[in-house]
Amino acid sequence: MTREEKSTIIKELTDKLAETSSIYFTDISGLDAQNTNKLRRACFKANIKLLVVKNTLMAKAMSSTDKDFGDLDQTLKGNTSIMFSETGNAPAKVIKDFRKKNDKPLLKGAFVDEAIYLGDDYLETLVNIKSKEEVIGDIVSLLQSPAKNVISALQSSGGKLAGIVKTLSEKES
Repeated sequence: MTREEKSTIIKELTDKLAETSSIYFTDISGLDAQNTNKLRRACFKANIKLLVVKNTLMAKAMSSTDKDFGDLDQTLKGNTSIMFSETGNAPAKVIKDFRKKNDKPLLKGAFVDEAIYLGDDYLETLVNIKSKEEVIGDIVSLLQSPAKNVISALQSSGGKLAGIVKTLSEKES
């Protein structure tokens, strides 16, 4: 690989690191071609980009960004595959689901919304992180719940003025 090719790869990785909020470092070594293809398909379906890059190139790209990756550079030993995703828990869910039939991929570390997780022990924690969409859905449900209760109570009162006043006074106390 020429110096120019390395520079191009580092620039592309730096750009990808800068624009992505969730980055997982994994070990998929030992997977045969069939299982590697299955993992790639699972990542594609979950809108995750899976790359295998040289550790030295990734380390240079990480140091070229404004993000603080903490000790994640220490995970760049041996075989490393990188998962890029806009949804914080998507790679963790793919890894967990894939490991029902395989012992890999192993989680080396993750950078999710500026938080750093080191080691495979954090896989379950990462699976349980709610995505922005899930949090927004929870908030909307909580906001709709009181309105639904009032509307339901008003409808059950038969729509008569006395019933409506009674229902509203009960909600105030």
